[in-house]
Amino acid sequence: MITILSGTNRNDSMTLKVAAIAHSYYEGLHIPSQICDLNRLPKGLFEPEHYWNTPKEFAPFQKMILDTDGLVTIVPEYNGGIPGALKYFIDLLKFPESLQGKPACFVGVAAGRFGALRSMEQLEMVFQYRGAHLYGKRAMFMDVENKLDKEGDRITDGFTKEVFEETLLGFSKFSQRLKDL
Repeated sequence: MITILSGTNRNDSMTLKVAAIAHSYYEGLHIPSQICDLNRLPKGLFEPEHYWNTPKEFAPFQKMILDTDGLVTIVPEYNGGIPGALKYFIDLLKFPESLQGKPACFVGVAAGRFGALRSMEQLEMVFQYRGAHLYGKRAMFMDVENKLDKEGDRITDGFTKEVFEETLLGFSKFSQRLKDL
């Protein structure tokens, strides 16, 4: 099972739309996948005491990450970095077992022309620190609003679609090889 992490808790985000496209792509290949949507995090989660006392409502999210065979993180870039909700989510995951040895892949989503490169680089450092196995290829949605159709459920730019699908397919093979070790 591959988990597609939608890396923001923003309502109606382009990030979630790209995550849904990734999920659809995997479904078409009969590769089991699921979406972890940070917008579904419990509303009272963002309290300082949760750093050392994670609430029971977080358990389904924790289980999803522990049980996954690979993690594709769709990450936007907010103010030159990763969204605070995504970093907080990672901080709440059990250490080290949540990401230790877990295959990880990153897809950047941005309105600008750098395709969330800075946020992907930041995430790579965090995931490396947590002991994940990073997949060496990334996909970037630069100027994302112009790469998807009006409904946001289909990629309209041929080059972006090709790189995105190659990345997802390659990552599924990478994850399977690591699982088979």
